[in-house]
Amino acid sequence: MSALQMLVEEQKHSLDEPDRLRDRIEALDRLETYFPDERGAGETDIHRRARAIQVRLETLNHTLYQTVRCEIQRGGGRDSLLRWATASNQAARAVGQVSGEGYDYLDELVSGILQFENPDTVAELAAEMVFYQPTPARHVFDLIDRIALTERDVLVDLGSGLGHVPLLAAICTNARCIGIELELAYVDCARRSAKTLNLPRVTFIQQDARATDFSIGTVFFLYTPFTGTIMRTVLDALRVEAARRAIRVCAFGPCTPTIAGEPWLQAAGPLETDRVAIFHSRG
Repeated sequence: MSALQMLVEEQKHSLDEPDRLRDRIEALDRLETYFPDERGAGETDIHRRARAIQVRLETLNHTLYQTVRCEIQRGGGRDSLLRWATASNQAARAVGQVSGEGYDYLDELVSGILQFENPDTVAELAAEMVFYQPTPARHVFDLIDRIALTERDVLVDLGSGLGHVPLLAAICTNARCIGIELELAYVDCARRSAKTLNLPRVTFIQQDARATDFSIGTVFFLYTPFTGTIMRTVLDALRVEAARRAIRVCAFGPCTPTIAGEPWLQAAGPLETDRVAIFHSRG
């Protein structure tokens, strides 16, 4: 029996339960590797059976995503999302899978729920701007759990891209959430997602991060959106704001050591390369 035949037999009567999302996504990844480049070109009966299983698993996932989307649109969805986040992080720690900036099946779930219409074209990056990558979902949920946002907080994501962090925080907390993003195409996508999901507490602003009104935020998030003089200008503006009141700064990726070196900030705990760092302004 071939490897594909064995895989098809494994999936014939399994993975239908809603909570088997991770297993379905892994099975879909494995199935994809066996398909010919062109449908119908060299396909055998076993390939057609594999494609039927692919359709069934994708349909099950789509149904799950739509169920959670409907919950969010009605003002819920928080518990469903956090349950998946908890299960994902526990599984990853148990088997030592996925570290650093890698992605896992939780990102597939989030993508299916937020349903971004990815822009066809974006503007060329200016000097010191960093190529956009979404923050891995497990890190967003871990951050949400640790910073305990309340209705008194305003989370500002500097360089928010398609808006994963503000959108998920708006779904899972009572905080107001704001995404600051220079690329208008990303802002438009994020706004459409927020409108479709009925998330009135999240706002996306198209502007240079240096022009941000920093007085509006209590928590600021950066996934290394820029470097050099842009980063310096933003950190200096945050320092001025921190002299007036307490703020928190959360960092992920290569910008973290730079932010950790700011004397006006104090880390909330040991810095871990595989976790968002949280800093408090010194009183």
